[in-house]
Amino acid sequence: MPMIPCRTAAVVLALCTGAAAQAQGGGKNFAEPDRDGRIRTQLAARETAVVSSELNARIARLPLKEGDAFRAGQTLVAFDCSLFESQLRKAEASHEAARKLLAVNQRLAELNSAGRLEVEQAEAKVKESAAEAAYVRATVAKCSIGAPFAGRVARRLATASEFATPGKPLLEIVDSGPPELQLIVPSRWLAKLKVGSAFSVSVDELGQSFPAKVVRLGARIDPVSQSVAITGQIVGQHPGLLPGMSGWASFTGLQ
Repeated sequence: MPMIPCRTAAVVLALCTGAAAQAQGGGKNFAEPDRDGRIRTQLAARETAVVSSELNARIARLPLKEGDAFRAGQTLVAFDCSLFESQLRKAEASHEAARKLLAVNQRLAELNSAGRLEVEQAEAKVKESAAEAAYVRATVAKCSIGAPFAGRVARRLATASEFATPGKPLLEIVDSGPPELQLIVPSRWLAKLKVGSAFSVSVDELGQSFPAKVVRLGARIDPVSQSVAITGQIVGQHPGLLPGMSGWASFTGLQ
């Protein structure tokens, strides 16, 4: 087999990746439809997130189990923040004391019993104590984690009473809206495939077919496989559809 000169490492990587993919598929481009004109597709959640800690703290509550549903804003995790709350009360008390001292020094300055330096030092102390209180208040605000969207728990990675550290994953969550369809199709289909194009999907796990439509077209074409990613959406409400399910997408007139 002749060697193909590659100008950059990126081209080498792309060619090697494409060659490996074709070798695994017996030399057939994986984006090509099967003999019945179908393309493999997978259902994916529109939004996913890994909930992690921002604090060094013990987990006080982790109420949801895998599969449980939650609403947007609902508390997913609560930490034991008694230490941070005590620090906040101390910081707020220090700020209040600094404000009172400033008021006294300002009054003394009006009576020519205190100099400008004392007033400026008191003002600086007020700003410093306010910043400290704001910092601790922001820390306390992280003592509970609210859901960024309505969804369900895909994986639970911790339990209550465990000690969490910053960055430690606690939950994997997915949104509860209708899942999207992810497909890779031949790029030549773009001549006819448009946003809104209709197709049908047969879901393996359910043994059912559903009407669907294209909602987004990929931003670029893979030059090796001559394929493009597209996103579809099943028409209507079907609660039994879950992210991770897979099946076959059938298009009409695109062979």
